[in-house]
Amino acid sequence: MSPGGTGCFSGLLLTVGWLLLAGLRSACGANVTAVQDSGLAHEGEGESEGENDEEAENDGEAENDSRAEVEEDVSNRTVVKEVEFGMCTVTCGVGMREVILTNGCPGGETKCIVRVEECRGPVDCGWGKPISESLGSVRLACIHISPVNRFKYMWKLLRPDQQAIILANDSAILEVQREAHPLAFECDTLDNNELVATVKFTVYTINELQVRRSSRPDTDPVLVFVLTIGVVTCVFVIFVLIFIIVNWAAVKAFWGARASTTEIQSELSSVRYKDSTSLDQTPTGIPVNEDEDALSEWNE
Repeated sequence: MSPGGTGCFSGLLLTVGWLLLAGLRSACGANVTAVQDSGLAHEGEGESEGENDEEAENDGEAENDSRAEVEEDVSNRTVVKEVEFGMCTVTCGVGMREVILTNGCPGGETKCIVRVEECRGPVDCGWGKPISESLGSVRLACIHISPVNRFKYMWKLLRPDQQAIILANDSAILEVQREAHPLAFECDTLDNNELVATVKFTVYTINELQVRRSSRPDTDPVLVFVLTIGVVTCVFVIFVLIFIIVNWAAVKAFWGARASTTEIQSELSSVRYKDSTSLDQTPTGIPVNEDEDALSEWNE
């Protein structure tokens, strides 16, 4: 073999050996890497399990803390307040009522007023009465509560079989002059464009007003009779007491004589009773003595 061929063959062997060594090294490195990766995976799983356990413990502690806080809140919670509502000041429209606390009042009181609030009833209040009237004019008032300017008011002149006429007056009070024929008015009370009350009024003529006043009795005869009887009774009782006080000596003597007469009559009745009983017993005793005498004579 030539020296050139020998050199080529040795170089080829070195190359193959070098490749084998490189392959072995890479294989060993891969195994080491796999082992390291598996170890890291196990360590990661252990760490994740530890973290999960720590999180569970932390969650349990948080739940315990929250329960303790809830229990503290329940223990520190104040008494539940109970309220009731008083009667509304009106039976229709808008009015006021009291809100009364029945539990938890200060100072140990059983009931206390918390506040006064608005209350509402049916919208239609029917026919109302004027607040003041004379032979010449009448003053009418809409349904409202304080403050008056809180509401809007719409006055209408009612006409039979026709549409009502809306008046220019938008205040709560309307003053109307009497005319030759009766008039009918209606007032609507609005709160935020919501109808809360409506009331109607009739304005009579002067002649109708006079007729109504004359036909209406000024006093009730039954009430007058009862009052008269009561006054007469009181006056009679007062006069009797005054007479007794002024003539106390005569009254005392009269009652004393009457009492003595009663005692004498009772004594006489008792004596008569005793006499009657003694007379009843005497006839029964006489035959007994006769029998005894007859027996004594027979024996002799």
